[in-house]
Amino acid sequence: MNTKIILIVLGEPNSTFSEILLKYFKSKKFKELNKKIVLIGNYELFHKQMLYLNYKINLNKIRDLHNSLKKEVNILHVNYNFKNTFTNISGHSNQYIANCFELGLKLIKKKNVQALINGPISKRHFLKKKFLGITEYIANKTNSKNPVMLIYNNKLSVNPLTTHVPIKKVSKFVKKKRIINNVLKINEFFIKRLQKKPKIAILGLNPHCESIEPVSEEKSEIIPAINYLEKKKIKIEGPFAADTFFLGKNFKKFNVVIGMYHDQVLTPAKTLFKFNAINVTIGLPFIKVTPDHGPNYEMLGKNKSDPSSIYYIFDFLNKIK
Repeated sequence: MNTKIILIVLGEPNSTFSEILLKYFKSKKFKELNKKIVLIGNYELFHKQMLYLNYKINLNKIRDLHNSLKKEVNILHVNYNFKNTFTNISGHSNQYIANCFELGLKLIKKKNVQALINGPISKRHFLKKKFLGITEYIANKTNSKNPVMLIYNNKLSVNPLTTHVPIKKVSKFVKKKRIINNVLKINEFFIKRLQKKPKIAILGLNPHCESIEPVSEEKSEIIPAINYLEKKKIKIEGPFAADTFFLGKNFKKFNVVIGMYHDQVLTPAKTLFKFNAINVTIGLPFIKVTPDHGPNYEMLGKNKSDPSSIYYIFDFLNKIK
C-alpha cells in the first residue's frame, strides 16, 4: 500500500471535533487529499453525531488495517456505552479515550502510517493531574523523553518551554538544559521535515528581561543556553522582552519563538493566527498533531465551530516529509 494512512483518535466524545472533521470531509480539500483516513473511535456515536449535525458521508467500518481501506472515511470501532449523542464532559469517557489512544499507538508502528492526529481532550477529567497535558501523556506511553510542544504556523511558530505548569512554578523549570533540548529538537524537526533551517528567538522570563533579584533567570540560565547553541551553529538570538517582541518587524527575521511559559507565546500566537495554527509534538517516534483548540463544549451540537485548524493540519501533513 503506497498511500499513506493518517490515524485520527477521536478523543473526547463530547467535543466539537466530530463537527470540524465532518466539515473537512465534505470539502473539496478532502477530495484532493492523497491520504487514507482511519478514525479510531465509536462507530455508532460518530454516525449519530453526523446525522445530528445534518451531514452525510460514507463511513467504512473496519476491524484492522489489514481490511480494505477506502478513499472514503474508514473507522476502527472502539466500544463505548453512551445514551445521548452529545452530553456534558465527565470521567465516563476516560477508559474509552484511553482505549482509543492504546489502539492508535499500537497501529502507528505500521510503516504506511504517516501521522497520528488526536482530537481535543479534557485535561481535568481525563488526565486527573497525572500529566501536565496530552503531550506528556503520549510521551509517557511511548517512553519518549522531553517532548516539545510546537504551535506551528508557516509564518511564525511558538514553543512554550513549560506547558501547563502553574505560573508560580515556572521559574523552577527555566533551565539551560531544558532550553537546549527544545531548541535542538525544533532545529532538527525544521531541517528534517520542513527542509529549512529555523531562525529562533528566545524570550526572557522577567519583564524587560530584568529582575530585582541578585541573579536573574536570564543571566543564570537563558543567556548561557543561547551561548552554547550559537557554538552549535544554531541560528538563535535573545533574550528578548516579551512585551514588544510580537511586532510585525520580527516576522521577517524569525520563524520560531521560544517563550518561558504557556500564555507568554500562545496568547499572541492565537491572537495573530486564530485557528490557522496546529499543535505538533516533537520528540516522539512519529508525527503527532492536534488542532489548536479544546473540546469547546459550549458549542456542542450547534454546527457553528471554525474548522480552520483541521484544514491546516491536513495541509501541513501534505507538505512535510
